[in-house]
Amino acid sequence: MVIGGGFAGIQFVRQLDKRNFDVLLIDKVNHHQFQPLFYQVATSQIEPASISFPLRNIFHGNMSVQIRLTVVDRIDTEQKKVHTGIGSFAYDYLVIAAGCKTNFFGNNNIAKHVFTLKSSVDAIHIRNHILMTFERTITAPADQKAFYQTLVIVGAGPTGVELAGAFAEIRKNVLPKDYPRIDFSKFTIYLVEGSAHTLNNMSAASREASRRYLEKMGVKLLTSTFVKDYDGRTLQLSNGTSLEAKTVIWAAGVTGNKIEGLPREAEGPGNRIRVDRYNKVVGLEDVFAVGDIAYMETPKYPKGHPQVANVAINQARNLARNFARVEKGQAQKSYEYRDLGSMATIGRNKAVVDLPFFRFKGCTAWLVWMFLHLMLILSVRNRLVIFINWAWLYLTKNTSLRLILMPEDKLREENATLQQQHGHD
Repeated sequence: MVIGGGFAGIQFVRQLDKRNFDVLLIDKVNHHQFQPLFYQVATSQIEPASISFPLRNIFHGNMSVQIRLTVVDRIDTEQKKVHTGIGSFAYDYLVIAAGCKTNFFGNNNIAKHVFTLKSSVDAIHIRNHILMTFERTITAPADQKAFYQTLVIVGAGPTGVELAGAFAEIRKNVLPKDYPRIDFSKFTIYLVEGSAHTLNNMSAASREASRRYLEKMGVKLLTSTFVKDYDGRTLQLSNGTSLEAKTVIWAAGVTGNKIEGLPREAEGPGNRIRVDRYNKVVGLEDVFAVGDIAYMETPKYPKGHPQVANVAINQARNLARNFARVEKGQAQKSYEYRDLGSMATIGRNKAVVDLPFFRFKGCTAWLVWMFLHLMLILSVRNRLVIFINWAWLYLTKNTSLRLILMPEDKLREENATLQQQHGHD
């Protein structure tokens, strides 16, 4: 049984020898989601279908794989059962690849009012909200326009930096044509970061380059600054100031999707699951964890591996090969992470790439970023679709994907609320 259809879960199932194993794959959504490009869906650059792959299509024709759409409630490791919303399922081997969710660091009030970017649905919600906000800006009273035209992104890791750069570009090249009566020079984008740098886990050269790119694009950087609270209108900052903002996107950290039923000794930092060098969960037999949820301490990584796709994919591949080795009576191989580098894009012709022995930035880095992300896309067709979208966007600085998808009753409800707030007839 495999819990989770992300990078790790999909790779593990695909690498298994279907002659030896029957697989039950459980996920709460029916599709694999390509998280590195969520920000492009949120900023209307690509369609959500381009980076969402139905699980049943991925394993089309594979009779050894069954799929169940449900939420896991808890694991019974003694009875070797997984209890879900649609019943209980027995397993011989269990592989947990449940991934992570947004970390609000205990502030439930913030969680109620901000947007997150951890799923295709989240990306569509942000796209709808941003476009609807500009529709509202047109009719908002003069003293409310600044509130609508303030966007705050919290967290200056790759997701936050990429979001800020993308919004800065559409503010300059796209939105003024859609909304010619709005003064977009007053559309303010803030990027708030608790550490002293953007892209804090990259090299000093990449951190400095990303800062320069963002500042040149007009993004206001607030580093060494934490968000203390947000009530849906006022954002309280640790430096004693506050911002009035209609839109706050939280990209400030992740925590593991905790699953009940695991022993206490398996609990790792950030709700991750402690595993040995073979991805076996500490204190258990026949239970494994891979990807972002797995916490593996090694001499090179005493605080666990980075939560990136490369780790998830290669842990899953190694585990699947170890399953095959066990079947053949061969010795298993421990996992060792080879750091192939990291990268982030800030916008058109602007990216930074850190390789183990070489660092570069600018247009070349941007092309490398595009190529490597295209190669990670599961299907050739989707790679082609995304490449065409990117080429069109590059040539025209425009797309036709700015659709607001909202039920009529929701629109009426929002209109009524706005009339009360603005005092319209």
